[in-house]
Amino acid sequence: MARIRAFEGLRYDLPRAGEPADLLAPPYDVIDAEQRAALAGASPHNCVHVILPEAPAGSEDPLAKYRAGAEAFRKLTAEAFVRDLEPSIYVYHQRFESEGQTYTRKGFICLIELTRFGRGPVLPHERTLSGPKQDRLELMRACDAHLELVFGMFSDPERAWEAAVEAARGEPVMAVEWDGVEHTLWRVHDPEACAALEAVLADRNIYIADGHHRYETMCTFRDELEAAGRGEAAKWGMIYLSNLDDDGLVVLPTHRLVHGIEAQALDEVIAQLRPYFDVEARALPGDPADLRSTLIGASEAADGRAAVGLAVPGEGTMQLLTLRADFDPAAAGLGALPEALQRLDVALLHELVLERVLGISKEAQAAKTNLRYYKSTPKALAVAQGDDPEGGTQLVCFMNATPVGDVVAVCDSGEVMPQKSTFFFPKIPTGLVFRDIGR
Repeated sequence: MARIRAFEGLRYDLPRAGEPADLLAPPYDVIDAEQRAALAGASPHNCVHVILPEAPAGSEDPLAKYRAGAEAFRKLTAEAFVRDLEPSIYVYHQRFESEGQTYTRKGFICLIELTRFGRGPVLPHERTLSGPKQDRLELMRACDAHLELVFGMFSDPERAWEAAVEAARGEPVMAVEWDGVEHTLWRVHDPEACAALEAVLADRNIYIADGHHRYETMCTFRDELEAAGRGEAAKWGMIYLSNLDDDGLVVLPTHRLVHGIEAQALDEVIAQLRPYFDVEARALPGDPADLRSTLIGASEAADGRAAVGLAVPGEGTMQLLTLRADFDPAAAGLGALPEALQRLDVALLHELVLERVLGISKEAQAAKTNLRYYKSTPKALAVAQGDDPEGGTQLVCFMNATPVGDVVAVCDSGEVMPQKSTFFFPKIPTGLVFRDIGR
C-alpha cells in the first residue's frame, strides 16, 4: 500500500560544514526568537538560516524572508553540503533517556509517494490549520526543496525492516550528541537492500506521528509541480519512518492549562462531572514520577478506563477523575463520536470537561484561545504548585500518555484526535538530510 523509494539526498559534509552539534536545529515551530539567535550564532551553516529565515532589515515584502531562506539554502548547498550520487535510504537512531530508562528509537529516512489524507495509505491523527501550511508552502516554493522531516509510523512486529538493511549500513555518516540525545545516521545505498526495504513497506499503512502540516504542504506543492510538468519529482515527499511496535517508541503526555474563562468554583465543575467520572480528592503529587504513577495506577485499577487529574494552581490538591464503569457514551451525548474516541481520555477531556462544563468551544480549542499545552510534566506540575510564569492559569489538566494502539485505532477509523493528543519523544531535529526536488 505504501510506496517508498531511495533518493539522492543532500546532507552536511562535516569536514567543510563544521561540528554537527552546531548544524542541527529543532523543528521550526518550537524555536523562539532567543533560540533562533543562538542557533544562527552557532554557525553560518546552521540549518535555522533556511528553515526559519529572516527578511532583510527594513523590508516590508512578506515574501522577502522566503527568498532569504532560498539564498541560505543555495549557500549551504555550495559551501556545506554533499550530494549523494547513488539513491540512498538513511537509517537513523536516537538514543535517549526518559523517566530513568534508556531507549533507542530506530527508523529511516526515505521518499514516500504522496497521497492526500483519506485517499491512500498515509493516515493522520490530528487536524491541521491553514496558517502554518501557507508559511511552509512559501518556503518550499522558494527553495524548491524538502527541508524538514515528517514523522510517520508503520507496524512491523517482526522488525523485517531492520533485517532488510542491517548488513548494508556501514559506518555512520553523522554521530552527535545534541539536545540530550545521541543521534546516529547511516547511509544505505545498496540497491538490493533498498529494494528489500521497499518491499517490506509495500503492504503497510503509514500513521503520521508528527508533521501533519508539513505532509499536507508537500501534497499541495506536489499539485503545483505536477501542473508545471514536473510530475515524477513531485510525486514523492521526504519522511522519517519508525516501527510502532518498537520498544524505543516513547509517547509522553501533553497536559492542558486552562485560562481566560469565566470563573467557576472547582466543586461546581466536579459536580457536573460526577455522572461520568468517579472522583477522588488527593494531595497534589510532589514530583512528576508520583503524578505519573498516580494517573497510570488509577487507569490500571479501573481496567484501563480513562483517568485525568484536575488541579487549581496553589491549592495543593488534585481531583482524580476516573471514567465510571457504567459510563454510557450515548447517554452522555457522545454517541455520534467514533467508537475509538468514545472512551479515550483526551477526547473525554475536550468534550465533557473543556467544552461542556467549562464552555470552551471547539473553535476556541483549535485556536488555543483558552488553552496552553505543556509537554513538560515538571513545568505543568510547577504551575499547579503555584509557580505560573505565564500567569492566569485557572485549571491544570493532567493527562496520561495516549497509547500508540489508541492512536492507530483512531486513524484506522478515519477520524482524528483533539489537538496535541500525543507527544512522541524525542523530537526529530532538522538538518539530518535534505532533498533538492530538482534532482
